[in-house]
Formats: sequence, C-alpha cells, structure tokens
Amino acid sequence: MKTVRIGGGSAFFIDSAMAVPQLLKAGVDYIILDYLAEGAMGLLGRMRLADPNAGYPSDFMDVHIGPFLSQIASSGTRIAANAGGVNPLALAEKLRARISELGLNIPVSVIHGDDLMGQLDDLADTRDMFTNAPFPQTGVTSCNAYLGAFPIASAFAKGAQIVITGRVVDSALALGALIHEFGWKANAFDKLSAGTLVGHLIECGPQVTGGTFTDWRDVDGWATIGAPIAECHADGSCIITKPEGTGGLVSVGTVAEQMLYEVSDPQAYFVPDVACDFSAVRIEQAGENRVQVSGALGNPPPAMLKACVTWDDG
Repeated sequence: MKTVRIGGGSAFFIDSAMAVPQLLKAGVDYIILDYLAEGAMGLLGRMRLADPNAGYPSDFMDVHIGPFLSQIASSGTRIAANAGGVNPLALAEKLRARISELGLNIPVSVIHGDDLMGQLDDLADTRDMFTNAPFPQTGVTSCNAYLGAFPIASAFAKGAQIVITGRVVDSALALGALIHEFGWKANAFDKLSAGTLVGHLIECGPQVTGGTFTDWRDVDGWATIGAPIAECHADGSCIITKPEGTGGLVSVGTVAEQMLYEVSDPQAYFVPDVACDFSAVRIEQAGENRVQVSGALGNPPPAMLKACVTWDDG
C-alpha cells in the first residue's frame, strides 16, 4: 500500500527553526509550511504598501527553507508553502534567484489570483458572513480570497518541487499533495474531506504533538518537541506521528483536540474543495506516538469562496 509522508514545517510566519531539519532527517516526501493567520495578512499588506517588493514572510528564505535548499534538491523533498503572503510572485522571484546562485535545479511554481485589492469597489456592498458588519470603506491593507488545493496539485503534476502560494486555506497545502499523489477527483468528497483533515491536523505544527494539549503534564520533552508527520494512504486514512527521538506526545487526546481546533461546526467545515463532516472520524492509538485517523466524510463545497479583508482603524 502506497504511503505518502507529509510533515508540518511551520505553523506561523516566525515559527521555530527546529521543524524543517527534523523532517528532512526523517525523510518525508513533502513538507508544508503555513504562515498566514488572518491578522498576519494585514501586517504583510502594510509591508507591501511600504515596499511593492515586500509582503511575504522573510523566514521562508532566511530560516525555514532557504538554508536547506541544497538538501532539498538532493533529497527530492517537495515543499508547499503559503509563504507568498500578499506578494507570492516577488517571493518566487527571490527564491529562484537563490536557487540559481547555488547552481541547483529546483523547479518553483506560484499559485496566485487570490488578491482582491483591485476589486474593492465590487465588494463594497459585501457584509461579514458572521456579524453582518459592513465592508470597510477606507484604510484597507489586504483583501484575499481563500483558494483551494487543486491548483497546488496541478503545479506538482507539472513538475514543481516547491509550490509558493498566496492565501489558500491552510489545509489545502497537504490536500494538494494528496490529490497529486493519489489522483483524487473533484467529486471524491469523502477523500477530499479526509485529505483536508490531514492538512488541518498538521498545519499548526506541534499543536498536534502535544504543544497545546489540555493535559500538558502528560507531555515530556518540550525543548525538543517533534514536528508532526502524517503517513497518508489512498483511502484517506492516515497515521499521525513525529520524528524519532523528538519530544512531545501524539495521543488520541492531542489529535482529537487539534481536529476540533478552529472548526466551529465539525459536521460542516467549509473549505473551497469540500464541505467536511468530521462527526464520524475514528481516532485510535496505533502505537507509541502513532495515532490512526479515518472516517472523514465530505459533501459538495459551498458555491462561494470565503475572503478576508483587513484595514487600519486607529
């Protein structure tokens, strides 16, 4: 049975430098890096307003991926990162220049089209989906739609080793890799939901390996806590684990807490590619620091994409 191993290398744009070396040593097939909290989009938007060539997290080049490009090239490890922020083309240009300077061959693709700053007038009558608050009329610093996983899968299919995106849903970074590896179709909703759950479990880094566990006294080795690894199969099931010799804990409890994190309604978790139903998910201890996850269900996705707007208001 084919197994695809995906590691979670970053959970926010100034995350620890520990994860990527752990995951490269563990020999994962893919590393995903999530940088884009909603508030971060406003900060990155301000950066771009000050400098048209800015607007992306510098740690991608300086801390997480840039220092390991030679190792990434030799290992063949594939990378998916929303490190492009509000300026993914600029980051890709800088990345390609660094790769060229090192004399490496690492194909880079860019996913963009999420930026709505040029369409603010069209959105002026839009209301907030939760509070019905009006759309901000002045001081907008960023406005981005949340894109899905299929463009990422397409980039990998065309030969990319590193895929840089702007604003995609966090879980799409992993789902894109799984769509590519297993050939999942756009109407395979149960599998798309399962792949979304994989991404959701590992995109927050060591949260799922005990870093925010309610029963924190059960967690040892905080200083060397392990980055998460998902061992994924074509039926959508996976094993959540972490690199050998690292601290932390992977248990039914740590995985269950992360599954519910930021989900709101677990029977209707909406992403661009599928409406996820996690109510029948089975979470079972499969060994020390190994937890099997299966049983996610999916329904057709919503007709519209979610978007996030940030603005300055004092």
